[in-house]
Amino acid sequence: MLVGEADILRINTMEIAIRLLSPLDQPEALDVINAAAAWYEEFLPQSELHDPEMTPMGWDTEAQRLDWFGAFDDGRLIAVMGREYVRDVALLRHGYVAPDYQRLGVARALQEYIEAQIEGVDRVLVGTYAANYKARALLEQTGYLLSPDSEALLRAYYDIPEDRLCASVTYEKTI
Repeated sequence: MLVGEADILRINTMEIAIRLLSPLDQPEALDVINAAAAWYEEFLPQSELHDPEMTPMGWDTEAQRLDWFGAFDDGRLIAVMGREYVRDVALLRHGYVAPDYQRLGVARALQEYIEAQIEGVDRVLVGTYAANYKARALLEQTGYLLSPDSEALLRAYYDIPEDRLCASVTYEKTI
């Protein structure tokens, strides 16, 4: 898929366009990420919250190693998620849905779309906060299993701060 080319998916009554994001999408993507991450206040200690969750520099750093995908409703970016290949696995990273589009199936559609684009590996890992019951429920509903040794996988495949690593778990799926 080339940047700018979109595939159209139907979710309930919405038609969602999904495509690779470009650097031009960064401001809108950061708005989605930072608005959705406000929910972290419900389960993370104040000392582990980042405001903003992601900065333009953080986006650019991540874009050097992963592909950003976005879901659009009538031209508005409503969800983002990244795909990163690390050795023998694909990682799904930074899955965020705009608050007014949550619980409508958008995250699931974006996740499944990206999974269908994965090539060259047969295992997908997803890291999330242990207390993020929304993300964990979605992962379990879509066939992911909690990894028996999340810490080892986080250390082997992710480059995240220690505080986030200690508060996280991984899920995996064979595709």
